Amino acid sequence: MNDKELNDYLKPGVKIVVTSHFNPDGDAIGSALGLYMYLRKIGLDAAVIVPNDYPDFLKWLPGNDKVHIYEHNNQEVSSLILNADLLFSLDYNNPSRVGGLEIVLRKSKARKVLIDHHLQPDFDFFDKVISTINTSSTAELVYNFIKKYFDEDINREIAECLYAGILTDTGSFSYSCSNEHTFRVVADLFRHGIDGEKIHRQIYSTNSETRLRLLGYCLSEKLVVISEYVTAYITLTKQDLQDFEYKTGDTEGIVNYALSIKGIRFAAMFIERDNKIRISFRSTGDFSVNEFAREHFEGGGHKNAAGGDSYDDLDKTVRKFMDLLPKYIKLKK
Repeated sequence: MNDKELNDYLKPGVKIVVTSHFNPDGDAIGSALGLYMYLRKIGLDAAVIVPNDYPDFLKWLPGNDKVHIYEHNNQEVSSLILNADLLFSLDYNNPSRVGGLEIVLRKSKARKVLIDHHLQPDFDFFDKVISTINTSSTAELVYNFIKKYFDEDINREIAECLYAGILTDTGSFSYSCSNEHTFRVVADLFRHGIDGEKIHRQIYSTNSETRLRLLGYCLSEKLVVISEYVTAYITLTKQDLQDFEYKTGDTEGIVNYALSIKGIRFAAMFIERDNKIRISFRSTGDFSVNEFAREHFEGGGHKNAAGGDSYDDLDKTVRKFMDLLPKYIKLKK
């Protein structure tokens, strides 16, 4: 699909669906809502869909009440996708990243456009791929997309969504934001009247008591540091989650605390789910957790931030992880 063909689909009468990945984070929701609300603003027929629920600290975002959640109403969501003419896939590089929604996406006859910043996009699945790994976030790519394909400006609500995406995917501008263009985009978002302090509070300062206690438990009781391999990891069982009244998003960002220890270059967090172990990986420097996750844990992501899954039990998964560390002894250097 070339630019002219895509422009032909960005017109009234075309049914458009915007989707994001399973367990949507701030960038997934921010970029999806930003694009959805822009399409609606200029009079296009659009819907926004996510595979499953997302953290409460993102539900203040403008347009949140318009989000269709597949796990809550799979028949309605399936119908929207199967009747769509154009499908946007935001913040995921492969249809396998959307959980149970994958089956519906693969049945869809819609033209499919990827807007994403992860490594190794699936070129065969998408009709058009807009993907650059050196961009801060998918939200920044959505901003670029709007500026390239449309003449009408964004508004404050759209700017809030895109800013939330950039803010969360750069860890409040502490990583993945060394490009001058990112800050030019942010400056333009502020030009539209957003309140940066308020957005930061909504995302980072609305913790529940149980979420904070879970964080404390992870750091005081579940953190393991392996100095010889400059590695640290945290494990959580299903019982741990139950004890702290876990809600979606409560473990978001905890793995970064393990990586923040002086001298640590590789961090992991293992969370026991009903049928698998969900793993988050983080690293610094040249060590690619994307490659590590792809090779050993059926996952992937960014060079320094990735995820994976294990279908062994928690103990076996951690042992496998430990056994792999000597192969990455270069981490010590």
